Amino acid sequence: MGLTNQSTGLFLMKDMLDIKIDPEKDIVIALAGNPNTGKSTLFNSLTGMKQHTGNWTGKTVTTAHGSYEYKDKNFILVDLPGTYSLLSNSAEEEIARDFICFGNPNATIVIADATCLERNLNLLLQTLEMTDKVVLCVNLIDEANRKKININLKELSNILGIPVVGTSARSGYGVDELMEAVYKVSKGEIITNPLKIKYNSFVEDTIEKLSPKLEELCGDKLESRWLALKLIDGEDFILKSIDKYLGFNISEDESLLSLIKTEENITYEIASSIVKESENVANKVVHFEKSDYNHIDRKIDDILTSKTFGIPIMILMLALIFWFTIKGANYPSQLLSDMFFFLEDKLTQLFLSNGWSQGLHDMLVLGVYRTLGWVISVMLPPMAIFFPLFTLLEDLGYLPRVAFNLDNFFKKACAHGKQALTMCMGFGCNAAGVIGCRIIDSPRERLIAIITNFFVPCNGRFPTLIAVTTIFIAGASNSSFQSLIATLTITGVIVLGVIVTLLMSKFLSKTILKGVPSSFTLELPPYRKPQVGKILVRSILDRTIFVLGRAVAIAAPAGLIIWIMANIKAGNMTLLDHSANFLNPFAQLIGMDGYILMAFILGLPANEIVMPILIMSYMSTGAMIELDSLNALRDLLVANGWTWLTAINVMLFCLMHFPCGTTLLTIKKETQSWKWTAVSFILPTALGILTCFTVTQVVRLFI
Repeated sequence: MGLTNQSTGLFLMKDMLDIKIDPEKDIVIALAGNPNTGKSTLFNSLTGMKQHTGNWTGKTVTTAHGSYEYKDKNFILVDLPGTYSLLSNSAEEEIARDFICFGNPNATIVIADATCLERNLNLLLQTLEMTDKVVLCVNLIDEANRKKININLKELSNILGIPVVGTSARSGYGVDELMEAVYKVSKGEIITNPLKIKYNSFVEDTIEKLSPKLEELCGDKLESRWLALKLIDGEDFILKSIDKYLGFNISEDESLLSLIKTEENITYEIASSIVKESENVANKVVHFEKSDYNHIDRKIDDILTSKTFGIPIMILMLALIFWFTIKGANYPSQLLSDMFFFLEDKLTQLFLSNGWSQGLHDMLVLGVYRTLGWVISVMLPPMAIFFPLFTLLEDLGYLPRVAFNLDNFFKKACAHGKQALTMCMGFGCNAAGVIGCRIIDSPRERLIAIITNFFVPCNGRFPTLIAVTTIFIAGASNSSFQSLIATLTITGVIVLGVIVTLLMSKFLSKTILKGVPSSFTLELPPYRKPQVGKILVRSILDRTIFVLGRAVAIAAPAGLIIWIMANIKAGNMTLLDHSANFLNPFAQLIGMDGYILMAFILGLPANEIVMPILIMSYMSTGAMIELDSLNALRDLLVANGWTWLTAINVMLFCLMHFPCGTTLLTIKKETQSWKWTAVSFILPTALGILTCFTVTQVVRLFI
């Protein structure tokens, strides 16, 4: 992280999170914990709307910080990335470790899951090696009680030598008591005496030799026992961070190196000692009234993660979500469209009443405004339905099961199992899926996930897929099975997208991104009752509005470009007609026409506007319009030479072509590379062209 003497403590907070801190009034608190312990729930309940998020400087990991008023003091809470350990080198673990150790927070809250305390104690014991200003928050105490798991919190506090508070962050139980303990620890009113792990005689003897020398060299900047452990372990990545923090290379100090002897498997010895101590502590304070306390969860998992039913159930769940999205988005989308066209009429009246230029009106109203109206009315309702449903599955605890079911497939593709989660996020929005790739530790595997994320269709491509599927696959009649047939067809397209994702991940891992897939710990959290209110707020504000904002920012200038191409003439034809005629010979080879390719190209800012551009092109209206019914759209497409083969190729190219402008912008920000942004553009487009060409030529050969 490039830490120096000047970038520690309050200075580190200011530099890394861009906030001002008053040492007299502000108390900086670090929130650490394993994933799925309710850490973010506690953070959100304390900080409310007084929170901010952003990338940690030099990292693609998002860290949130917020404020909380208590006893006339302003607590600044830093929600560190969820991690199982502080011993390895992922971006999340580096940030958590470096902030706790080098950031000098006034106190650190380690949040543990009461239903699996033993596993969570590993992180706590590692934290206690770094700092003594720690409070243990045993969260989800209500779930532990429901499962008849009893934890002696007072005894646990005595053993650990730090305050221990039981909480239920969802209901607010124990939160006030927790903050009181944090306040007293941060102000020095509670003197902690943290439990220290006893290692084997070799390690302990070496620590005893090194500690006096380390205290002489470093003073109280770092805990000498922890620093000695890191020198004994000899892990280069951590030692480099220590050297940068101290301002000199302590790892190369000859007087220290002379005291360190090597021993085989020393890293394993240190890690296993932590695990054994966690087990010993848990055995003393955790008591199970029922040996089968998680019996129901395991029974459900036997079905949802089985080789026989796991994948079919997952596909069925996705199909149901898409069916709800398709059926539920139609009415609000139409309402929004009517509202925007009503406001368009008012804007037109405003231009006419003030005598403003007709050309200016056409550019701004028929070009920019109408494009924005299309993007919002078509994009917002599906996202507002899909994201809450997706977040509901996340809150229930089902998404880790999806990752479990697909982990073996991604491993065979030499990719990361967590890519299953980022791929699922791509169904709502590929830009959100790209951002979600931050959870993948390996830079190589993160790049694979980013580049292949666009092979699953986002909600912006659903309007085109739904229209083409309904007209040419399900038929344009009012049959009661129309929605079912359309849903099954689109589900099939999605399954194809998943298969292509796996194949392209394998291709990348064997060519430009060679490497061996890394292992990771996948925790299957207990099933939990979802919090509907928080799901709606989180999915609408954090995902829907965020993604829509980016789409609108890109669609506005695109509307102007589209209007110019459809209205500016060169000779007897518009620029759009000239471009379509130029592309038409190539388009015919891949089973489409020049206007279809132009619609995809001009739809780069947002996939939602591909079909409106195509309708505008065929009708030569000069502005995007919407037809009144699918029957009218079918008649228009057939009149312009569409066949079932054209429809198949449009669906395939819709699945496999360049990402939208919002996604490309996100890829550039996440990778900090134009090279990988270009690869993300070229790879799906080349595959789409090749696939459409092959399908077209094979069909024409036999028909």
